[in-house]
Amino acid sequence: MRVDRRTFLKIAGAGTASLALAACGATTAEEEPAAEEEPAADPVAVRTSALKGPTAMGLVKFMSEADAGELTDNDYTFQIVASPDEVTPLIAKGEVDIAAVPANLASVLYNKNDAGVRAIAINTLGVLYICELGDSIQSVEDLRGSTIYASGKGSTPEYGLQYVLEKNGLTVGEDVQIEWKSEHAECVQALATAEGEAVAMLPQPFVTTAQAQNDKIRVALDLTEEWDKVQTGDAKSSMITGVAIVRSEFADENPAAVDAFLAHYQASVDYVNDDVEGAAELVGSYDIVPAAVAQKAIPECNIVCVTGADMKERLSGYLAVLADQNPEAVGGAVPGDDFYYGA
Repeated sequence: MRVDRRTFLKIAGAGTASLALAACGATTAEEEPAAEEEPAADPVAVRTSALKGPTAMGLVKFMSEADAGELTDNDYTFQIVASPDEVTPLIAKGEVDIAAVPANLASVLYNKNDAGVRAIAINTLGVLYICELGDSIQSVEDLRGSTIYASGKGSTPEYGLQYVLEKNGLTVGEDVQIEWKSEHAECVQALATAEGEAVAMLPQPFVTTAQAQNDKIRVALDLTEEWDKVQTGDAKSSMITGVAIVRSEFADENPAAVDAFLAHYQASVDYVNDDVEGAAELVGSYDIVPAAVAQKAIPECNIVCVTGADMKERLSGYLAVLADQNPEAVGGAVPGDDFYYGA
């Protein structure tokens, strides 16, 4: 299913102000000619796509303001899609300028499109949680001897989980068993019917949805926090779910538009985190997830807007972890410095 939200703003061109000379006579030493203001950049079309889920939640205030005609600096167009597979061809064909995508997909697109995209912001940190029926898991070490039900084998959930386990001295297949399922719902079902020490790895907002159906499900560990705990040395990474990328050609031609987009994005993320109830209503109105689910899930979705050098440090470290486990997860290699916009 594809949910398409497009906002077209009709922007009137700004008139040019004329300058008048105050006098024709010679100036004194104290008089300085008035500095001319930099002309404002002309509005441009900024076509944006985001995935249905946490990566789109941070955009909802931005989208609503554009829909209401409150933003006139550029012509912002948004669409929300259900799958990363829908975003990839839009970027490749130049039909989208900015997109919110999984972090590893951004790297893949960089490598497969001759550095044709750049990362402009981290928009979602980790959304993975270890859940259980009970109260026995208080630390990663407590997972020893457990079976973890999870979905996402061969993708970032597997690599993130394995990294956290290994950094805590647990070997998959020996100390911990992982049973892979095709869907999150299957993990919840397996958890409910399992015997012995069983847990499930689930993402938000699905955790909230599952808890609404079974109030005995307890969040035991936040894998984003566990990732942070094992960071050592000067170079630190973060567990990252989503980033915003821009087509390199668009960024080169319209740097002011990219900077304006990031300013609106930051304001939107601040709103979503500060006014959860209001943001949840917007999330529901854009059919991302129901408002009731969003209100409970937003505080656990780690929605952020991290840019510049901080983005580069966190994202490059995360992609390096994925590349160590499977280079193909990042498109064959960790991107070069030109991947990081504004860093």
